[in-house]
Amino acid sequence: MGAAGSGNHPLKAASLLYHDVVEAGRFEASGFQGAGPDRYKLDASEFDAHLRALSERPGLPPSTVAEVVDSGSSLPWLLTFDDGGASAPAIGETLAERGWRGHFFVTTDYISTKGFVTAEEIQALDGGGHVIGSHSCSHPHRMAACSWDALVDEWRRSTATLGEILGHPVRVASVPGGEYSTAVARAAATAEIEHLFTSEPVLTVKQVDGCNVWGRLSIVRGVPAERAVDLALGKPGPRGRMLASWEAKKAVKAIGGERYLKLRRLVLEKRR
Repeated sequence: MGAAGSGNHPLKAASLLYHDVVEAGRFEASGFQGAGPDRYKLDASEFDAHLRALSERPGLPPSTVAEVVDSGSSLPWLLTFDDGGASAPAIGETLAERGWRGHFFVTTDYISTKGFVTAEEIQALDGGGHVIGSHSCSHPHRMAACSWDALVDEWRRSTATLGEILGHPVRVASVPGGEYSTAVARAAATAEIEHLFTSEPVLTVKQVDGCNVWGRLSIVRGVPAERAVDLALGKPGPRGRMLASWEAKKAVKAIGGERYLKLRRLVLEKRR
């Protein structure tokens, strides 16, 4: 896989960030539990509406990281799925029916536990042409607050685990919890990760120590299918509003730390 862009033309891509897809609000069926994770779990009918709308998007179908690096497309788009919940195989099959491929990022400490994918399912996704990547080992609540040694360990052990399952190196990863920092990317590069996806809503792919760092546009439950299409097209209005909200939350997180996370959980549980 090559480097991100060259000369005065940096690589850009619109990467959509999804998580789990469940039937009729059965949030407990896949992925992490709680009001916070549940915000990112779409009902199957809702996800199907997104795919129908995205299939009518002008231009090419979704790309993979390797295709983006090797292509000259003006603004390719990608589909990514975090956590490695039990719904991943069904999502993969749904994408395959359209001839699409997605990126599935797996939290390796949870493989084969309740609500998460098994090793055999990871192999099947990989065999179906989907991209398998790391989502860390333990899914730290505050990845950016981890020590250097902990960061390197999270990336090295998780990619090693996936490499053993798949029989080939895993060089792609995504940052859990939206907690990105330059140190997180540097540690990923140390673990020989070539492509690292964040939750920052930007299009331009940057490089940190040779690792390509990709932004993503997060989709939560209730986001209209039309907005997902606008985000995949890189329209400045929806993305700009998402970026402003992201920057505000980032500042609050930096100040509040663990207190912010606790307050957020309380508020979401109350709304639930």
